[in-house]
Amino acid sequence: MANQTASAEDFEQLLFESFQDIDPVEGTVVKGKVVAIEKDLAIIDVGLKTEGRVPMKEFGAAGRDGTIAVGSEVEVYVDRVENAMGEAVLSREKARREESWVRLEVLYDKGEKVEGQIFNQVKGGFTVDLDGAVAFLPRSQVDIRPIRDIAPLMNVPQPFQILKMDKRRGNIVVSRRAILEESRAEQRSEIVQQLEEGQVVEGVVKNITDYGAFVDLGGIDGLLHVTDIAWRRVNHPNEVLAIGETIKVQIIRVNQESHRISLGMKQLQADPWEGIAAKYPVEAKFTGRVTNITDYGAFVELEPGIEGLIHVSEMSWTKKNVHPGKIVSTSQEVEVVVLEVDPEKRRISLGLKQTLANPWESFADKFPIGAEIEGEVKNKTEFGLFIGLDGDVDGMVHLSDLDWNRPGEEALEDYNRGDIVKARVLDVDIDKERISLGIKQLGSDAMADAAAGSDGLRKGAIVTTEVTAVTDGGLEVRISETDLSAFIRRSDLSRDREDQRPERFAVGEKVDARITQFDKKTRRIGLSIKALEIAEEKEAVAQYGSSDSGASLGDILGAALKGQDKK
Repeated sequence: MANQTASAEDFEQLLFESFQDIDPVEGTVVKGKVVAIEKDLAIIDVGLKTEGRVPMKEFGAAGRDGTIAVGSEVEVYVDRVENAMGEAVLSREKARREESWVRLEVLYDKGEKVEGQIFNQVKGGFTVDLDGAVAFLPRSQVDIRPIRDIAPLMNVPQPFQILKMDKRRGNIVVSRRAILEESRAEQRSEIVQQLEEGQVVEGVVKNITDYGAFVDLGGIDGLLHVTDIAWRRVNHPNEVLAIGETIKVQIIRVNQESHRISLGMKQLQADPWEGIAAKYPVEAKFTGRVTNITDYGAFVELEPGIEGLIHVSEMSWTKKNVHPGKIVSTSQEVEVVVLEVDPEKRRISLGLKQTLANPWESFADKFPIGAEIEGEVKNKTEFGLFIGLDGDVDGMVHLSDLDWNRPGEEALEDYNRGDIVKARVLDVDIDKERISLGIKQLGSDAMADAAAGSDGLRKGAIVTTEVTAVTDGGLEVRISETDLSAFIRRSDLSRDREDQRPERFAVGEKVDARITQFDKKTRRIGLSIKALEIAEEKEAVAQYGSSDSGASLGDILGAALKGQDKK
């Protein structure tokens, strides 16, 4: 009974030891020996109860030399100690993968490069064998620029940079582009250090854009800006350059930190702006070609590399608010006058209108001050009329020059756009481009005529008038033998208050009055019957009772008695 118990305990111990020997083996890489080769399988003994079978193709995976023979020692991965067939499940490929993961993790932590081979194409990229471990290479990470044909890179050992590793998911992402960029950066740095400003080099036009061209200088690109291609205006680089063309350029600027290089072609040619002031003197006339039109003017090429600007204000004498494109057109040959030359700023100001006669000067020569003209009313404003004149210029008739006797606002109502009117030239200001006209000056000034001469109207004079209208405020009258009108206020109708009634007068009645105000500037005439009566009474008193004075009898007798007392 004791022996039976001991035997059971011994068996249990042996079984436990057996599991202890086997369990740790599973999931690990062990060394084994090839004991036989049957067709495409290698029989490998790894020291377990039974041998395992490994396909021969696993030994030559990813282009490796898979030659093995009986007796060769190999490392394999133990998947299971025993399967349903009683055989050990071994894998050479998994063994290699495990070895690679350990080595790759060390290199990834250090940021070092790894070597691998692109062996297959998958969705979004390619698979890379990193000595057993399979990594994913995204299409965007294959090269610096997109590659159409990947065939030359397949199954070729080359360096890669690990971007990401996830052992739990078995994912590795690598980049070939990072290696190329690093190599390129080193190459660029070396080339940049050899370049100097002012140096002349050859390059190949690599790319053309709207603002310039990129030129390959043998491993590094430089920018040739459109303004540095030629001294003349270049609207687009493809007018001068073509991709693949070899050109000579000068190094203008080199930035050692950013590796940016600025290039120039025009710097290899003579500067046409040297001595420009002597070549294009002010007020001289030249012929050029319109190269560009903007809102503010037009550029004219006088010679290759030399352009001047005709500002919009210098394009026409009379067309002030017109776009330059309606006066000139691109490629048109035009005659211009040099207005200003600034060699430092490389600017030439040109004038187009200066090649034509100044219409204000021509008008002044043809129509001196006082001349009579005829024109169409072009515009009617709150301050007067604009009349179209010869030479496509306008003259203005101010409100104050419309009529001698009526207010300007009232006289303005007589005119409309399109009316043909006559006027007299009052003034021509060539510098300010203004012509002043007058319509009332075509006729005589009744007030000035009435005041002319020794017997003319003036303050204090006595005039005969004719009543033209009777109002509550007084009388409207016309001074006889003139075209002048005036107004006698109610308070000036008589010295006596009871006679200051406008209704006692009738239209057409002749009335004498004295001028109390005569202002030619304001064109105001003041009349008063009352003032005339007072003056006559004073004269009668002075003469002691003149019967023609119109003075009252009491006034005359009073004055006489005072004189008697004095005697």
